[in-house]
Amino acid sequence: MSMRRNGKKRARSETPGSTAHPKNKYSDNPPDFASLASLYPSFKPFVFFSGGSRPRIDWTDYNATRELTRVLLLHDHGLSWWIPDGQLCPTVPNRSNYIHWINDLLSSQIIPSSRGNNKVKGFDIGTGANCIYPLLGASLFGWSFVGSDITDVALEWAEKNVQSNPHVSDLIEIRRSRIIPSEDDVTMVLLGVVKDNETFEFCMCNPPFFETFEEAGLNPKTSCGGTHEEMVCVGGEQAFVTRIIQDSAVLRERFRWYTSMLGKKANLKLLISKLWEVGVTVVKTTEFVQGQTSRWGLAWSFVPPATRKIIAPTPVSKSSLLSFMLEGIKRQYSAADVLLSVEEFFKSCGASSKLNSNTFSVDIVASSEQCNTITNRDDVDSVRSHGSSLQGPQDDLSFRILVFQQMPGTLLIKGSLQHKDSPLSGLFSVVFGSLEESMKSKFCR
Repeated sequence: MSMRRNGKKRARSETPGSTAHPKNKYSDNPPDFASLASLYPSFKPFVFFSGGSRPRIDWTDYNATRELTRVLLLHDHGLSWWIPDGQLCPTVPNRSNYIHWINDLLSSQIIPSSRGNNKVKGFDIGTGANCIYPLLGASLFGWSFVGSDITDVALEWAEKNVQSNPHVSDLIEIRRSRIIPSEDDVTMVLLGVVKDNETFEFCMCNPPFFETFEEAGLNPKTSCGGTHEEMVCVGGEQAFVTRIIQDSAVLRERFRWYTSMLGKKANLKLLISKLWEVGVTVVKTTEFVQGQTSRWGLAWSFVPPATRKIIAPTPVSKSSLLSFMLEGIKRQYSAADVLLSVEEFFKSCGASSKLNSNTFSVDIVASSEQCNTITNRDDVDSVRSHGSSLQGPQDDLSFRILVFQQMPGTLLIKGSLQHKDSPLSGLFSVVFGSLEESMKSKFCR
C-alpha cells in the first residue's frame, strides 16, 4: 500500500532489495559488482569504481544491463543465456521475486491441488527472447514450462536459450501463439495456445505495460530494451490482462492459478472487479519491490478454496484486552501509516474495517471464514465463499484496534474485544497475534 506523509509520496529506500521476496537470494545480498567484475572479464568494462562508494553500472546502457543479466544467470543459477540487441532485457532479482511468489501460491493450502503427483507445470504468456521465467522456474524448482510468443525472433532465441542449458531443456517447450486477424490484430493469449485437455498449475505473464511506444520510453533512468510487441498493446496492460481474465473464464479449473504482473497499481482495482464478475473464487495481490522498481502481482483461481473448520486451540487466551509494541519503526513511517495498514490488513481478508482518524482506531467485524483467512493468510487478499451462510452478526468476532504514540520510533497497539460472548471470542488472541506478526514484519527494523 502506497503511503503519503505530509502530502508527499514516501521516498523508496535506496537499499537494493530492501523489500524483495524474503526467499529471493538477492533480498539480503544484492549483486556484488566488484566481485562479478573480477570473475567475469566481459563484465568489468561496465563497472565504475569511484572512491569509497559502492561500485556501480550505468543503468541507461543496454549493453551493461544485458551483460549483468547474463553474468547473474550464469554465476547464481548455472544458466547460459543471451539475447540479440533491442530485445527486452529482464533484471534477474526482479524476475526472481515473481517466481518465488508463484511458489508461495503453489505451497499455500487455500487452493488445493487436484493433481495426483508433485510435478508442477506452468505456462509463461509472452516468454520473449529472454525466456527468463521458464529458465528460472526450471533451475530453481524443477518446474516444467510452456513458453509462448508470436515473433520469429522471440521464438528463435527463446529456443536457443533453452537448448543452451541441457540440464533443464527437457522441462521447457517453446510454443508459437498466433495473431487473430481483426481491426486490432488481437494476439491469442491462452485460448488457441493451450492444447485440448492440457492442465497447468499456473500461468504467469509480464504483459505489455504501455499503450504507445513513446510512453514506454519515458523512463530515462534505465535501458532494458524491448520491442514494440514486448512493450505495447492497444489498451496497455489493463486490456492485455483483461484478455487473460476472459480466457480464464473459459478454461477455469484447467489452471490452478492464473497470475500476471502489473506495472501500474491503479489498474488493480478495475481488474479485481472484472475477476469477481467472471466468478473467481480467490483473488490475491502482492507488491514486488527491487531497488527503485515496484511492480504488482495479481493472481486468481476458479478452484473452490479448501474449507477448514476453525477449532479454537486449547487453552486459548480469552482476554478481552491485548496489546503489543512496535519498536524501532523505520523512519519513513508514522502512526497514521500503521493505522492505515491495520485497516488494510483486515480489509484484505474480507472483514469489515472502519477507520476513525480522530480516535486513531479501527473497528473490525470478522466472520469465522474471515478469521480463518486472517490466521492462515499467506498474504491472501480476498476469498469468495461458496454457498449460503446462516451465521448471524452475534456469531462474528468484533473488536477494536487502537494505535498510540509512545515515543519517537515506538507505537503501542491495543486490541479490545467488543462482544465477549461471541462463539469466536477464543480466536481473538490468534487473530491479534497475526496482526502483530504482520505489523512488526512491515514496519520494524
